Amino acid sequence: MSSPSSLPSDARREQARPAVLDLIGNTPLLPVRRLDTGPCQLFLKLESQNPGGSIKDRIGLSMIEAAEREGLIRPGGTVLEATAGNTGLGLALVARAKGYRVVLVVPDKMSAEKVQQLKALGAEIHLTRSDVGKGHPAYYQDLAAKLAGEIPGAWYADQFNNPANPLAHETTTGPEIWQQVGHQLDAVVCGVGSGGTITGLTRFFAKVRPGLDMVLADPAGSVLKDYVETGAFGEAGSWAVEGIGEDFIPPIADLSGVRRAFEVTDEESFATARELYRAEGILAGSSTGTLLAAALRYCREQTEPKRVVSFVCDTGTRYLSKVYSDAWMFDQGLLKRKRFADLRDLIARPAGEGAVVSVGPDDTLLTAFSRMRQADISQLPVLDEQRRLVGLLDESDLLAGLHEDPRHFRHRVADAMNRAVTTLAPDAPLPALIAQLKTGLVAVIADERGFHGFVTRFDLLNHLRKTLA
Repeated sequence: MSSPSSLPSDARREQARPAVLDLIGNTPLLPVRRLDTGPCQLFLKLESQNPGGSIKDRIGLSMIEAAEREGLIRPGGTVLEATAGNTGLGLALVARAKGYRVVLVVPDKMSAEKVQQLKALGAEIHLTRSDVGKGHPAYYQDLAAKLAGEIPGAWYADQFNNPANPLAHETTTGPEIWQQVGHQLDAVVCGVGSGGTITGLTRFFAKVRPGLDMVLADPAGSVLKDYVETGAFGEAGSWAVEGIGEDFIPPIADLSGVRRAFEVTDEESFATARELYRAEGILAGSSTGTLLAAALRYCREQTEPKRVVSFVCDTGTRYLSKVYSDAWMFDQGLLKRKRFADLRDLIARPAGEGAVVSVGPDDTLLTAFSRMRQADISQLPVLDEQRRLVGLLDESDLLAGLHEDPRHFRHRVADAMNRAVTTLAPDAPLPALIAQLKTGLVAVIADERGFHGFVTRFDLLNHLRKTLA
């Protein structure tokens, strides 16, 4: 057996190639069986099974290896990109495996899980505003272009203009789908972020399946659906779905093959992603919800059977604090709950919905501290067996005895809690709430029916924001 030093240089480079990169692509194609697809057969390509958890692993590999071939990035260089998350993760996975520094500019609507994963990969994050458009110095693409000129040895991936982006889908994603469906396919449903997926697939299927329906799934607020249907577009809105939808037409986006376009609201996108998990056991992100909602609508409007493919763009584990968080969904107005027309409507975590973290009077202070730390809160309601409020426990109550003797962690909550709790009835007027919030961090909403929850200053601000919206 040859030693590594005796191998030809090309063979040594191949042997040094990180094995995780070989896992990119060749993702499964899964039939949808428990959702109403009308007369059609719908398949989902599970791009969440890529090692970085999304379809963007493909373009991360394609763009970096193209840059290496062209001499645009050299050993010890820096990979720089503007990204809503998944492209950054794909680039970071490949770049870090190859030993490059990674600098990413991301809009502030990106989920916390994505940011944490990027940092775990060793990427350097520049967080910027998501409420400004192209041309503004804080716009994520403009800021990335500026940094590219300031960082020595930086290569700007520029997914929106990079031809290796659509090439990844023309040469890998498209052929995989075509082989997996046995060369029998009538429509593909996808969204547009950078435009690489729809462009690459359009090019591939124009060669092997002319006339295939390319279907656009577009978040409400994006300009792409209007452009496809009218050739023009107005001012973009805003949307909570991550990774797809644009306020401009990406330069590499080829929309000429789009035969049908659907606008999907945030509410429908998030609800559909949740339904996919419940019905099919597939945990997916918000953009998948948009694609699936459009695919289901397309399938249901058909009058004859068709074979349709769409995508699970990324894993839902990146959205546990958003798509799969009832509290966040309620806060964004994406989940409906019972309204009371009183102060209970301002409570972010209503006690009646099991969202309140609490302790009992006989629990230990160690239990209380553990629950505070796990939920990242500084105050707990103390509830009796009938779920009635009997006191409050906050960090200062814990510190009062523990700083002298840590063994106080074994004491009962009842020995440290504040029993003199000022409460507001749910029907108290707004000025009374404001006055209460001026005296402390939270207002306690309770009456003879029991404890309803806390209202914080942030909850009040959020309520006022919604009133003006």
